[in-house]
Amino acid sequence: MKVDADAVFALSEAMEQYLRVDIAAELRRSGPRDGLIKALYTKGDLRLAYDTALTRNAAEAFDARAGNCLSLVIMTAAFAKRLGLPLTYQTVSTDEVWTRSADLYLANGHINVTLARRLTDRTMQADASALVTIDFLPQQALEGQRARVIDETTVLGMYMNNRAAEVMALGRLDDAYAWAREAVLRAPDFMSAYNTLAVIYRRSGLMSQAEAVFDHVLTRQPDNTVALANLTRLLEQQGRRTEASAYAARLARLEPSPPFHHYQLGREAMQRGDHAGARAHLARQVEITPDDPECHFWLALAVYAAGDVAAARQHLTQAVQTSTTRRDHDLYAAKLDLIRALGNE
Repeated sequence: MKVDADAVFALSEAMEQYLRVDIAAELRRSGPRDGLIKALYTKGDLRLAYDTALTRNAAEAFDARAGNCLSLVIMTAAFAKRLGLPLTYQTVSTDEVWTRSADLYLANGHINVTLARRLTDRTMQADASALVTIDFLPQQALEGQRARVIDETTVLGMYMNNRAAEVMALGRLDDAYAWAREAVLRAPDFMSAYNTLAVIYRRSGLMSQAEAVFDHVLTRQPDNTVALANLTRLLEQQGRRTEASAYAARLARLEPSPPFHHYQLGREAMQRGDHAGARAHLARQVEITPDDPECHFWLALAVYAAGDVAAARQHLTQAVQTSTTRRDHDLYAAKLDLIRALGNE
């Protein structure tokens, strides 16, 4: 496949019409910057939904009226650039959030965008709202966190890296390679793209290429825990236990508890029929990752198997409320309806 970088921020005809017709009056009344923010977020005319199932480009996010934080930032930036608004991208150092996709663990970052008024729209007086940051996390989650300005090249690399990980999870390794390769070429300082590229090499059986890429990441970032974990696994697969142990010990010093450790132990206990053990491990995982819907789902299964219908209903409700994709929301909601029906028998 050919990766079209120009499509990431491109406005569709529907987006052009939205600016030209749908919110034209608001743009004139409030000015381009404030009019755009009111239309997109304050008034909620688009009824945007937060959905992590897929990283969409600007036009796709607009059409779906949904996206993850990166998709919604890209869509907002595309509109802002079309209106000539100065903008700044920032990554925010929130507590690291891990997600799973099959056997691939991903450390998810967070991004937002700050919009300024055009020089021609600014008054000579001091303006306390000269800069407005558009963010899709609650303000309290961002308090005390450090923000770092990044350029649009890095944003482009982040988008391509996300797409690479998403199609790799579907088993489309050739397409994943195309996305990851383009991410590395476009944003050579964005190390997450190299990690994804190396995992694609490993899954394709190209072990020496994968090892070389992991070594490159660790040369640049010796404490990169994602690269250390993946390289350790690669060496173990090749039977190079001594080398793997050295990297595993290095990783353990940096990260004593691997991501989703109790989740994995809980799932294994469920397979053995050890519902009490599963409940203990999954309850611990829910304490660590309280917003992970699948952890709540499996804990619901464990407590239901132990006969605690009320607790199962509670955790399925949490799974529904913390779902970040429409598909998962509907799946957990259906399970919750079944539990409620059984509870009323």
